[in-house]
Amino acid sequence: MAAATRGCRPWGSFLGFLGLLGLFSAAAAAWDLVSLRCNFGSFCECDFRPDLPGLECDLAQHLAGQHLAKALVVKSLKAFLQDPSPAKPLVLSLHGWTGTGKSYVSSLLARYLFRGGLRSSHVHHFSPIIHFPHPSHIERYKKDLKSWVQGNLTACGRSLFLFDEMDKLPPGLMEVLRPFLSSSWVVYGTNYRKAIFIFISNTGGDQINQVVLEAWRSRREREEIGLQELEPAISRAVLDNPHHGFWRSGILEEHLLDAIVPFLPLQRHHVRHCVLNELAQLGVEPREEVVQAVLDSATFFPEDEQLFSSNGCKTVASRIAFFL
Repeated sequence: MAAATRGCRPWGSFLGFLGLLGLFSAAAAAWDLVSLRCNFGSFCECDFRPDLPGLECDLAQHLAGQHLAKALVVKSLKAFLQDPSPAKPLVLSLHGWTGTGKSYVSSLLARYLFRGGLRSSHVHHFSPIIHFPHPSHIERYKKDLKSWVQGNLTACGRSLFLFDEMDKLPPGLMEVLRPFLSSSWVVYGTNYRKAIFIFISNTGGDQINQVVLEAWRSRREREEIGLQELEPAISRAVLDNPHHGFWRSGILEEHLLDAIVPFLPLQRHHVRHCVLNELAQLGVEPREEVVQAVLDSATFFPEDEQLFSSNGCKTVASRIAFFL
C-alpha cells in the first residue's frame, strides 16, 4: 500500500479486509528488497512508517460505539512508539462480540503502522483454521510458531503479529510465545522489544454484553462504562476457558498483556452508522429505504429488549448489496 494512500479515508468493508488476508504470502515476495535491507533486528525500521494522526482520524470517523477500544489502542500505541527503547513488545488482547470492530482495528493498525499495510512482509497474520488446523500436531505447531516468530524478528524487529480467533487455537500452543512477550532483553539471540502482538477473540463477549445491558437498564450512558467494570470479567472468562489460546500459557498469569481491549455490543444506531459508511465507500447516495431495509433485516438481542446486533457490522456489506 503506497504511502500516498495513507491518512484518514472513507470506510473500508470488513469483506475487503478478509480478502487481503489471503494476499500475505504472495505479497511477501514484493517486499524482498525491503527485507534485504533489514538485517539488524530491532535496529532496522524496515517499512515501519507510523501515522498516528491518520489512525486516530479513522477510528474517530469509522469505528462505531467503541469509546474504550479507541482510547486504549491509541494510548497504548502512543506510549509504546514514544519510547525509543521499550522494555518489552506491545501486547494487546482484543475481546468482544462478533462484528464489533476487532478485525477492523487490527487492519487499521497494519495500515497506519507499515507502509505496505496488510501486504507488508513484516505484518504476520495467524489463523487457527489455516495455520493450526489439527490439534494432534500441537508439538510441530509449537516448534514452527517459535521458529516463525524468531525468524521474522531476526529479519526485522519492527514486526506486527496478529493472532485471530484465539478461542479456537490448540491448547498449549501460545506458551511458546511467553519468552517473546516478557521484559527480557534478548530471547533466543533475537532482540525483539519493538515488536507488536495483537490477539483477537470473542471470549469475554458475553460478559461485556451483560455489563452494557445492565448499564442500559440502569439508564447509564454507554460512555460511562469504564475498563474497571469489564477487565476482571474478561480475564476470568479467558482463564476459565480451556479452549482459549491463553489457557495455562502463563501470558495472563504473568501479566504480559499491556491492555485488555473490550469491544462493546453494537446497538441499532451504531449499525446504521456502519451502513452509511459502507454506502459512502461504494459511492452510493444513502437512500433511507435502503438503510432501513438493511437494519430491518438484521437480528437483535436479548429477545425482550432487541437492543444489540447479533452480528454487529459484520454482514452490513453483503446486506447492502442485496437491497441496492
